[in-house]
Amino acid sequence: MALDRQRIVAEAVALLDAEGLDGVTTRKLAARLGVKSPTLYWHLPNKAALVTAIADAILDQEFGDMSPPEPDQPWPDWLSGLAERLRRALLAHKDGARVISASQLSLNMAAISELAMSTLVARGIPLRQARVIVLTVERFTVGHVLEEQVPRPDADALKHFDMATFAQQHPTVVAAVTEYFRPGRTVDDLFRDCLEVVIEGAAVKAGATS
Repeated sequence: MALDRQRIVAEAVALLDAEGLDGVTTRKLAARLGVKSPTLYWHLPNKAALVTAIADAILDQEFGDMSPPEPDQPWPDWLSGLAERLRRALLAHKDGARVISASQLSLNMAAISELAMSTLVARGIPLRQARVIVLTVERFTVGHVLEEQVPRPDADALKHFDMATFAQQHPTVVAAVTEYFRPGRTVDDLFRDCLEVVIEGAAVKAGATS
């Protein structure tokens, strides 16, 4: 099979899913493709270019089709849906949020930002404020997923953790977590509820200034 950029990136995404971002090296990728490392540099000149290509591939899976909101759809609802799609894209791959945060030259991420900012501007929100709103939502989403994808404490770490003392010293925290995650409520609900706080605040401020 001919070695082209598309095949390299597809294999790089598979390597990411298998070993995480720290395991994505040109040496390992070349071995999976059955070539020597220098061969990859014809298509992707360095590690940064490889990670950016992975980021664009990850985003393309969820954002292959993007469109502005319908005329009667409130922009906060549309922006919330965009953020949920971004979260799904990142969670679909191991260390997805780390990949995106390390890919400052991602064209697909730029396209998401362009659509979001232009949509808000078209709804009458000043450009500067539109940029701040979109960046806040994007960075909240990536940061939220970064935390979701951090490995949880293992059994050995928990063995030395005194939960009873922790609960005694932080009763409100424990009560709040217990109350929130009552039967039927999930981490997806937590993301949406936090996102709602961010976007509703932005909508109120935008309404007060436009």
